[in-house]
Amino acid sequence: MFRQSKWPKSLIFEKSTPGRQGFIGPELHPDEKNILEKAKKTIPENLLREESPSLPEVTELEVVRHFTRLSQMNYGVDSGFYPLGSCTMKYNPKVCDTAASLANAQNIHPYQPEDTVQGSLKIMYELACWLGELSGMSGVTLQPAAGAHGEYTGLMILRKYHETRQNLETKNEIIVPDSAHGTNPATVSMCGFKTIVIPSNDDGCVNIDALKASVTENTAGMMLTNPNTLGIFEPNIKEITNIIHEVDGLMYYDGANFNAIMGKVRPGDMGFDIVHFNLHKTFATPHGGGGPGAGPVGVISRLIPYLPVPTVSYSPSEKSYYFNYSHEHTIGKIRSYFGNFSTLLRAYTYILRLGQTGLTRVSEMANLNANYMKTQCTKINGFSVPYGELSSCMHEFVLSAKKLFKETEISALDISKYLLDTGLHPPTVYFPLIVPEALMIEPTETEPKEVIDTFIEALKKVSELAYSGRTEKILGAPNSTSVGRIDDVKAAREPIISYRMLKNM
Repeated sequence: MFRQSKWPKSLIFEKSTPGRQGFIGPELHPDEKNILEKAKKTIPENLLREESPSLPEVTELEVVRHFTRLSQMNYGVDSGFYPLGSCTMKYNPKVCDTAASLANAQNIHPYQPEDTVQGSLKIMYELACWLGELSGMSGVTLQPAAGAHGEYTGLMILRKYHETRQNLETKNEIIVPDSAHGTNPATVSMCGFKTIVIPSNDDGCVNIDALKASVTENTAGMMLTNPNTLGIFEPNIKEITNIIHEVDGLMYYDGANFNAIMGKVRPGDMGFDIVHFNLHKTFATPHGGGGPGAGPVGVISRLIPYLPVPTVSYSPSEKSYYFNYSHEHTIGKIRSYFGNFSTLLRAYTYILRLGQTGLTRVSEMANLNANYMKTQCTKINGFSVPYGELSSCMHEFVLSAKKLFKETEISALDISKYLLDTGLHPPTVYFPLIVPEALMIEPTETEPKEVIDTFIEALKKVSELAYSGRTEKILGAPNSTSVGRIDDVKAAREPIISYRMLKNM
């Protein structure tokens, strides 16, 4: 039986004892003291601290034990299966971390002269070229700090395109399917457009008739991922892009599911004009924890003038790399400096290590694992795949526990809580909204068959317990984790998100 590590939950501040020290620095040399005093005089008086910062006073041993124990209580891709559909939580190769930790990568500064960081500029230039080649795009910016930030960047490029054509007043609508990621309509709103939602057809794909009925002269573009959120490849993708282009709209490719098609088909060849990449999903850079992330954006040739500045270019005559600020219609700078370099370096290492053949194999294995898993899961009593049940999926699929819930009152949320007791992270639940009691599952290419089979057996156990009336094990879960079942509504409405809030309880 799986048992998560359980340690005392005291905070590091609660371990503090006045006078304890974890580190004693060396005495400053007189010259260093003089430099420090001069530096203090340059700080405005209103910014000077009157007291030392309130930090915990603990020994080195207490610090090491505290954070080691926290790590043992944590769950991540290094410790177990993480089948979060859509989020693509896959293993990050350690060779990528090694490259990012090299001194030459860590000890540089973005304000250094260009001739002192030629190696770093070359890495950024080549990464942009590779991403462009993989997606069929002609220009790429590496600035965006996350997938959602990439969406924002892409739609701001779309907005500036219509603005320069002097039709922004009429081009004020963006079409999204009802299975779209929640960030899509949020981005549409942030960029000043109106969201037009169209329904899916019975196969879970874009309803062409509904699309045609929604497209008008007000259509500025469409946001779409392919394969879509249900893990299904849009068979009419060229017709979809042609419909949008006929009214001078732009097609935006949400790169959330790009890891399903690498080396097989390119968004640019499908007719997309703007693409964002989730490096943490497709190219195995760290995911979650608040960042740093990276969401580069690629565009077709006529949209290159709209890219954020600077991009990295190469001068054949000078045989050197440089920051290029000469984009005529640029949307400006969308983040500080030029991108999260350590994350970009990890993606560069990943691509360089695998090459085109390896990247193609990544997609093939992701699709194979998902199809095997889908086939086995649909054999379990109480579960079904409402969309695409008789056809193959790609890198992910959406399982429905509607029948199980109707017949036993065991919900998708109950299943997820039970999976925690087996040592497995649950999949994404209740998304997309068009699937009742949804379990969105993505095994990724990194998981071996034995691990996938363990997950399948856990679902079989859920079905067995539910239909035999032994639901107490499910409804009481989780019991083997450091935190038991929480009140989800209370957690959402009354969150305790700071140490200060906890102290005031």
